[in-house]
Amino acid sequence: MKPYKFQPYLKTTIWGGYQIAPFKGIYTAQPNIGESWEISAVPGHESIAVERGIIGDVDLGLNLAQLIDKYKGLLVGERVYKKFGNQFPLLVKFIDSRQDLSVQVHPDDKMAQKRHKCPGKTEMWYVVKADVGAKIYSGLKKSITPDEYEQLATAEPVNGHSPMQDVIATHESHQGDLYFLPAGRLHAIGAGNFLVEIQQTSDITYRVYDFGRKDVHGNPRELHIAEAKEAIDYQVWPEYRTSYDSTKPNSELIHCPYFTVNRVVVQVAAEIDLHTDAFVVVVCLWGEAHINGIHVKQGETLLVPASENVLYIFGNATFLTATM
Repeated sequence: MKPYKFQPYLKTTIWGGYQIAPFKGIYTAQPNIGESWEISAVPGHESIAVERGIIGDVDLGLNLAQLIDKYKGLLVGERVYKKFGNQFPLLVKFIDSRQDLSVQVHPDDKMAQKRHKCPGKTEMWYVVKADVGAKIYSGLKKSITPDEYEQLATAEPVNGHSPMQDVIATHESHQGDLYFLPAGRLHAIGAGNFLVEIQQTSDITYRVYDFGRKDVHGNPRELHIAEAKEAIDYQVWPEYRTSYDSTKPNSELIHCPYFTVNRVVVQVAAEIDLHTDAFVVVVCLWGEAHINGIHVKQGETLLVPASENVLYIFGNATFLTATM
């Protein structure tokens, strides 16, 4: 089974920028592209297979759920298929923030199942590039109670500044920075960041503060103050940026119950065995290469089937890999 490429879903947002299309080598007049959903099983936005290097390939045009239904454990791994069935467990995106995104939080599995009958949302960010002065907002910088949060979140902004901004930890953003965002952690992507997001398959977001922005109809965007109050993890941590060894050609970035992510740098050739019985998602950040016989270049993403998940790479490129 050869790797699959999928049609990206380009999403226009009020805070979106202009970097995603050129980064991916796509020519489009679509404005303000804030997100490119590279691999998605979110209902209504399931990824469609578009390339596999096989003449007359009958799999092209099938969506991700249909492919899993067809191949089951051969595609995603027996362990993954037993747990998730035809629902692919990860959502992989590029995000380009021309403006600050809303301050938000995601529910954990228990809360999401109770309220929405779906998984929670733990995610991670890898900064591909950042403008000078760009910020990442992640976690609390001082301790507050749930009631204090509610008072801050509902207070009237002063000169466009919300009291919520005073309690969220702020970080200078740089290329290669890594942030792990477990469900419950307050966060926001600041203006001037271009990053990869890898997350559980869930589109549940509780918006806490949105800088007074209006939607396309001129109305304030919906906030979810009460839901966020229940979802927030109020613990203060000493560090929110995740460290890793950037000098290694294969560095483990994140290992959690929902995904394992590595950064892989290849010069000429490499054989990468991630020692997993599951699928491997490969996101190309720079350069180009052939992986298990499929050409991939900057901005493209592959789904490597579990049955053939040792990566044989020829080329010069930097990748993120995600598996379970």
